[in-house]
Amino acid sequence: MPFTTRTRRSRLLVAVATAMAAVPAIALTLALTVTTYDHTSPRAARAKASGSVAAHVDCRKAKCVALSFDGGPSPTTPRLLDILKRDGLHATFFVQGKGHVARYPDILRRISAEGHEIGNHTWNHRRLTDLDEDNARRELTRTQDAIEKITGTRPVLMRPPEGRTNRKVARLCQDLGLAQVLWSVTAKDYETTDSALITKRVLDQTHRDGIILLHDLHKGTVPAVPGIIEALQQRGYTIVTVLQLLAPAKPRPGMVYRP
Repeated sequence: MPFTTRTRRSRLLVAVATAMAAVPAIALTLALTVTTYDHTSPRAARAKASGSVAAHVDCRKAKCVALSFDGGPSPTTPRLLDILKRDGLHATFFVQGKGHVARYPDILRRISAEGHEIGNHTWNHRRLTDLDEDNARRELTRTQDAIEKITGTRPVLMRPPEGRTNRKVARLCQDLGLAQVLWSVTAKDYETTDSALITKRVLDQTHRDGIILLHDLHKGTVPAVPGIIEALQQRGYTIVTVLQLLAPAKPRPGMVYRP
């Protein structure tokens, strides 16, 4: 049969119809790919929970923001602990194994003794999403074991390096009894030593039920903390830990908490 304009048009219509028929299947595939783990916000977690709050603050009523620090302990952490103790505050420390927990056990012991929360930030700070399951598990269990040996307590919270997670990581965390905690406020203090800039970045982003991410090992961070605390309190915020922010909800292993 000769290849006419009508033939070309017919084939084009068939191709378009085939492509349109494939759209729902493609959309479903994308949805399954993107939605790779369960996640919720602190506010949503609280709304689903019942009961009273054991802590001194109820974030269902108060204007709360959680303060968290990654990557320590380090030589600058004791100064940070002094600041928090002076102001009667507690924070959540997501600590790293190699070069930190293993190197500064006394500082980790002090973090625990002074009532701060300790979470797992892996042993080598490797992207868990890039590792096979055995190596990813080792990153977490080695840090869990080290923290428990030093403090007597096994963490129930973890923060994945760079915030990268997926279904594999979620399943692994569920097995290990770890809830995943992301953040909504970051000063990117790893790229600057300017304490004033760090303070400004935090204040510009902070919102109710947010989670602030800082790093207690970088030079400009700890000097910025007093100003951050003062300014947040002047704005009516109550500074809490991650578990206090979630209460009365209990952290669910494998779940990703992100404001």
